[in-house]
Amino acid sequence: MRVRGIIVALTFCAAAPILIGAESTTDSARSEVRLQLADLLYGDQRYWEALSAYENAKQGARNDQLLRASSGLLKSLLHIAEFSRAQQEADFLYSLDPVDPEYRALYADALWAFGLFEEAEQVYQEVLARSPESAMARHGLGRSLAARGRLDAGLVELQAAVARDPRGEFYHTIGSVHRRMQRYDLAADAFESYVEGLAGTRMDQKVEWARSEIRFLRSFGERVPVYVSPEGLDTVHTIPFRLERDKVIVRGRVNGDEIDLVVDTGAEQMVLSQETAQRVGVRPITNTLSAGVGRVGMRGLELGRADTLEIGTLRVENVPALIKNPPLTGLPATRSENSFSPLALGMSAIVDYQHHRLVVARDLPPGPPADIELPMRFHRLALVRGVLNGSVQKSFIVDTGGEVISISLSTANALGMVPVRHIPLRVYGTSGWDDDAFLLPGVNLGFDRIRFDNLAVVVLNLHRPSALLGFHIGGIIGHMFLGDYRVALDLQDSVLRLSEI
Repeated sequence: MRVRGIIVALTFCAAAPILIGAESTTDSARSEVRLQLADLLYGDQRYWEALSAYENAKQGARNDQLLRASSGLLKSLLHIAEFSRAQQEADFLYSLDPVDPEYRALYADALWAFGLFEEAEQVYQEVLARSPESAMARHGLGRSLAARGRLDAGLVELQAAVARDPRGEFYHTIGSVHRRMQRYDLAADAFESYVEGLAGTRMDQKVEWARSEIRFLRSFGERVPVYVSPEGLDTVHTIPFRLERDKVIVRGRVNGDEIDLVVDTGAEQMVLSQETAQRVGVRPITNTLSAGVGRVGMRGLELGRADTLEIGTLRVENVPALIKNPPLTGLPATRSENSFSPLALGMSAIVDYQHHRLVVARDLPPGPPADIELPMRFHRLALVRGVLNGSVQKSFIVDTGGEVISISLSTANALGMVPVRHIPLRVYGTSGWDDDAFLLPGVNLGFDRIRFDNLAVVVLNLHRPSALLGFHIGGIIGHMFLGDYRVALDLQDSVLRLSEI
């Protein structure tokens, strides 16, 4: 007690500053403890619990601690696909003006997750210009280049990333690019490295689905996946179609049996109903994870392989096929169950709605200049940028199998519009009825020079599909948009060309 009294007496004149300093030190010490707890929770993949710990760690934190707390919170939000909250946290992290390249690369990862692909790529390049050793920026740039069709260049960056930091998620991206290039053996190798990186973690379900994917890829053995003969690759295939209920339908053959197929660029691969798969002899090999619009959200479906797919003069061998088993019940009987996407075959396509012709080719034939050209990213699905109400920028899936123009619930929330009355809709998707669907009038939507003013858009719950894809889906453009144009989806040039009809 005497010593404490002496100290107080000797420092009386400076008491206020010292007490404030002591309080600040206590706050930062408390923040440090919370940060350490949050890091432990994050490292144990307990991301929901880590959120609160990182948020609490911000209280009384020094600037360096605030950066750590914000970055940890942002990474946790991205892991659980809470993209709306993640966007707010990314803006906060950016406001702290971080110098560390890893913080900047994380900010770019967040931009990517919001569907702002061009902005993300720019930040990745800025980081690498200052810190070429940044593995996160290398990975981000590689992923972005691949989405622009520069697959070989993207792989170079991705391999450079794993050489610096062999983390599992980098290998997963490498596997995805190899699969798109139909190099299934190399894709399986990369996914095995991804699984090894998850060993001993709590991510049992991710490991299970990854191993299932590896089994499927290995099942091809010596078969060449998605094989098109050299003559077929050099041919421009023109195929008539009919339009039913705003869907493009072609007549094709799967394993020699004739069936109707919807041309669906909103699907990652050919899709067959359970009944059709059994009839044409497509047997399940393994299971995979699927997600779509509807109350079911994510669900496990079977994955098989069609020996042949023939549509007009186009013949493809060893084609992956998603089998809708178990099937959903209670959906309208008019729903089309079988579909294919030319883009999933690595082919570009033209949908000529005026002349009811589908053109499929590796390299599209030259034609007259398009009225509108939109930069297009292909990351599992084809995406273009749209602007809502003059300022909100989102990525939209180009979906020839869809019927309307729709936006996601989180996009609707970002617009902050309060409709005069709530107009619920009965909407069904690939995962059943969407109980959250409603109509939102008064939206202004633009794609370059294309403008929709005072438009009524369908609002859908796209959280689960976004989580599966790894980025926020802003919306979907279907026949209501595409039907007025000759639509060219050019994978080689990464562009969507629209010519009015």
